Amino acid sequence: MAKAVVDKDVCVGCEACVSVCPVEAISMVDGKAEVDPDTCVECGSCVPVCPVEAISQD
Repeated sequence: MAKAVVDKDVCVGCEACVSVCPVEAISMVDGKAEVDPDTCVECGSCVPVCPVEAISQD
């Protein structure tokens, strides 16, 4: 696995990923999701909940 990465050009700011992150590594910055790579535990919980597929694990 790898750290979650948000494509800010695709993110619609729905915050679905924020509520599913078990370690609170995702926050909203200027209306877009942002992942703190130091906090992310590479679980992948956020990837399938994104309705626009803006989150991937690279």
